[in-house]
Amino acid sequence: MAEVVALGELLVDFTLQQTDPEGYPVLAAHPGGAPANFLAALSHFGAATALLAKVGEDAFGTLLAQTLQKEGVDLRGLRRDGDAFTTLAFVTLDSAGERQFSFARKPGADTCLRPEELDRELISSAKVFHFGSLSLTHEPARGATREALALAKGAGCLITYDPNYRPPLWGSPEKAKEQMLWGLRQADVVKLSEEELEFLLGKTGPKAARSLMEEFGLKLVFVTLGERGCFFANGKCSGHVAALQAARVLDTTGAGDIFFGAAVSCLLRCAKSPEQLCEEDLRKIVTFAVIAAGLSTERAGGISSIPTLEEIYRRMEGI
Repeated sequence: MAEVVALGELLVDFTLQQTDPEGYPVLAAHPGGAPANFLAALSHFGAATALLAKVGEDAFGTLLAQTLQKEGVDLRGLRRDGDAFTTLAFVTLDSAGERQFSFARKPGADTCLRPEELDRELISSAKVFHFGSLSLTHEPARGATREALALAKGAGCLITYDPNYRPPLWGSPEKAKEQMLWGLRQADVVKLSEEELEFLLGKTGPKAARSLMEEFGLKLVFVTLGERGCFFANGKCSGHVAALQAARVLDTTGAGDIFFGAAVSCLLRCAKSPEQLCEEDLRKIVTFAVIAAGLSTERAGGISSIPTLEEIYRRMEGI
């Protein structure tokens, strides 16, 4: 059975490949979605995984299912919908080089997962249940997420959560914050970006991360800082690990998901619970995760950019 079960969006990312002579973007299709990237990374690193999601009865849905099957992700919980199209995300760069997201999701199949379509056996037999905020944007997927969380908590699963704020998918920042904060109240282990921390608490930095942990009763927090690495904290210790240096950054899509998948793979192999980890334990975990994420940025896409264990260990030897 799957050790880690995730619920959420499975979609196709169209990422900027080049600009044509007239200045128009040329986009390449990459299978993705934060929970899918997260599980694919875990599968790469030796964990048994399963996804609860919905895609359309269309060519993109078939592409996504085939991709995750190749990655070793259990798809018994994947549903197909003939009335909704598989969700598509378009990632381009603005004039400052920052990523901009646009979505074909009105509605996307990922928002149409219903509570009665959940594979309850997958959830109740898992060690870890993972979710993000995008399954909370619309019903019926919001109700499915809440029911799945109740089942996971009842089964004693470790709950991992990635707020993954995407402003275009919410009616307002206030609605997004309400649902994202609800998600934090359900979680044990959270990974969020520095920008998401500031959005949720109105402040950033190590003190804000520790405040987040204490206010929401979290066991472990990872705050990703982009090219500055990652800050971590649990009830026993806190610290910072620098990002992978000298990486030739090509595409950052999915890097945070790969970081989190790498970190959770280490937690699964560890004999201690997240709140029992000492600083040395956490430094090893975060070092592994930042290297995995850094290597992924040297390649295009999310799932397609996940490095091998051998690549990560080889880079770790040089530190």
